[in-house]
Amino acid sequence: MLVPPASVATLQRHPLQLPHWFKQMLRAGWPLVAAILLIGFVFIAMFGAQLAPRDPNRQSLALRLTPPTTADATGVVSFPLGTDGLGRDVLSRLLYGARISLWVGVASVVIGGGIGTLLGLISGYVGGWVDDVIMRLADIQLAFPFILLAIMVLVVLGQGVLNVVLVLSIGQWVTYARIARGETISQREKEYVEAARSIGMNNVSIMLVHVLRNILTPLIIITTFNVAGVILSEASLSFLGLGVPPDVPTWGGMLAESRDQLLGGYWWLAVYPGGAIMVVVLALNILGDWLRDILDPRLRGEGS
Repeated sequence: MLVPPASVATLQRHPLQLPHWFKQMLRAGWPLVAAILLIGFVFIAMFGAQLAPRDPNRQSLALRLTPPTTADATGVVSFPLGTDGLGRDVLSRLLYGARISLWVGVASVVIGGGIGTLLGLISGYVGGWVDDVIMRLADIQLAFPFILLAIMVLVVLGQGVLNVVLVLSIGQWVTYARIARGETISQREKEYVEAARSIGMNNVSIMLVHVLRNILTPLIIITTFNVAGVILSEASLSFLGLGVPPDVPTWGGMLAESRDQLLGGYWWLAVYPGGAIMVVVLALNILGDWLRDILDPRLRGEGS
């Protein structure tokens, strides 16, 4: 089947197809490692319940604070990563915790980012008093320290995964709204917008079909960094005792529970959940930095 000349020209104008991206990732090295690590953590989050050797909340005070790789009388290592102060299996809690920590991070960014992008798109395209109202709301929220706002809301609403997602989503929308507004202002007077108006397209269609597609690059880039930040925020709230309930394992909650045992030399209680958070955040930052180099036309060709 012959390819029409117009299609060939289109392919030539858009070289950033999947094979090219994959070659760039192979050449850079570290982004490929980061992507593999993230895929592994997503797999763990999806199938953590099946991979966990024990119930994460099953307690055994006779086995409390068992060091990692300790063998029993028969020579079997029952707890590869040890147990916590209540005798719960650290490995099982780590696997279960991946699901909550990653789900909270992704869900908060998707909800907050979606709302913020839509408000920023409307603000930048419509302008006038609509722009003033949306941006003043953003300024009011920025006037409050986020951690203080989160504590206030969670004290009123109480602990819970959905409440944590709601609070973290509220903290995300401002970033997306300001970026989307700035990009929309730069796009709304361009020729393709005028052409769309001239053929009778309404403003809603122009915003959602044309303008949104042209402002997605910086929003995609900032999303990778924000997921990492939200995971850290969830860990911080759980560390303060304001995140998810204690019976739901999370990496931040595991860190909070390790405070009383750290002085006793029980290092594994903090090292494993802290290391998991560090690896995920580092991988997301590396991938976000690489996406910025690939998607930003000013940096394209200079990326690692």
